[in-house]
Amino acid sequence: MAQKANELTPWVSPLHNWGYELRELRTSRGLSLRTLAKRALLDHSHLGRFERAERMPDRDQAARLDEALGAGGMLFRLWERIGDNRGHVANPPVHVAKSSAALALTLPEQAASDEEGISVPCRLRDGSVVWVALDRRALLRSGVGLGAVAALGAGSPAAADSGVVPGLVSNARTTSAYGSTPIEHLRRTRRLLIESDNLLGPRQAITATREYIDVIKQLRQDAKGSDRQDLMELQTQYGEFLSWLYQDLGDNAKAQFWLDRAFQWSHTVGDVDLTSYVMARKAQLAGDMADLVDVVDLAEAAQRMARPRSRLAAVARTYEAYGHALRGESSESERAIDHVRNALDGVAADPSPWGVWLNASYVEVHRAQGLEALGKHDEAADAFGGAIRLLPDGYHRDRGVYMARQAVSLAGARAPEQAAAIGMHALTVAQGTGSGRIVNELARLDRALVPWQRLPEVAEFRGAFDGTLLHESEMDA
Repeated sequence: MAQKANELTPWVSPLHNWGYELRELRTSRGLSLRTLAKRALLDHSHLGRFERAERMPDRDQAARLDEALGAGGMLFRLWERIGDNRGHVANPPVHVAKSSAALALTLPEQAASDEEGISVPCRLRDGSVVWVALDRRALLRSGVGLGAVAALGAGSPAAADSGVVPGLVSNARTTSAYGSTPIEHLRRTRRLLIESDNLLGPRQAITATREYIDVIKQLRQDAKGSDRQDLMELQTQYGEFLSWLYQDLGDNAKAQFWLDRAFQWSHTVGDVDLTSYVMARKAQLAGDMADLVDVVDLAEAAQRMARPRSRLAAVARTYEAYGHALRGESSESERAIDHVRNALDGVAADPSPWGVWLNASYVEVHRAQGLEALGKHDEAADAFGGAIRLLPDGYHRDRGVYMARQAVSLAGARAPEQAAAIGMHALTVAQGTGSGRIVNELARLDRALVPWQRLPEVAEFRGAFDGTLLHESEMDA
């Protein structure tokens, strides 16, 4: 399994997130400020201040706006979160502008939808970068952003719909022609998808993986005994992998949706290792989403579920270490990561197939992430460099993620020219794989390099990165 780490390090306050969602709901419904204000019985000047996060609405105003926009309670639930600290990230050294909430345009309710649009990074007029979900047909009609979509690995809509292994989905029921049972065929295909993920990126594999889950569900209807059990285990594994693909794409809402389903399915299988692994993945995703409430608690829960001194327990401890760093708990983070480093030799003989990618490089990159979250930029940059040198051949996308994060650390350490040069390499990988995780890190780097924008190396990187983005002005055209 590929490396998985922090994408949502930029801090966006719950109030800014609420205002951003309010604006997107209003504009998506074609309403002006005055029209919405009239419907919700509000002053339109107050409404504008709500959207800009300059003023907090009261409970009654939030409820009326939710009703006027037909948000089904989503907007009001976001308002209820404004008073908590779940959006806070300890020591945010560099960040995307406050109006950027990574995937703010992709509502959690859309995660269960089978209708796939194209998510592309978009530059807003204030300079921040957000992800927008565009309907494929609308994208083709408008003609905007197609260069950006292709550059980030999406290809044409038809290609994205085709999946990465043409014909195999329809042949899953007749795999005897290939000398294997359907279960063996599905296992081999999953391994193939995982192996290709790091080279090709997530976008092309998503459609195929979703189709395989549907095939497995169909096969389960007629299966009995051990075959039915094996198919349920495969369904869980495909669900977890689909969650990872969405996570790498940058769509944490869909990643969370499919990981929750995998966790539910894992209990049906009755395999404690599998359930422990999915629980650890939930801790990792919480870290990616900077959920300071859940990240450590989920990691500790995964450790309690895992066998003592097992590889899975060490994997969960790795995510715990990063969670402590996000909270600003330096000693606890260092203690946890040292525990994992010392345990590497002992877990090497663990027969479990889960977490086999736990190695020195993986631990080092999580140590680097923790150092960056704690504001120790020089140490983080060196640690990322060490992790990149330890990375095995073939981990193309992961190398791009690490380089992008190293570049952010170098910017924090006030080494802009080196940061820009490494950022250019990471951008090349982003264009080849479509990894949203790399794009999110490069958006942080783009913002961090603003003070040095007149330097030739910095100007070259920022111009190249900007050229891969859709722009808000294009969407208005």
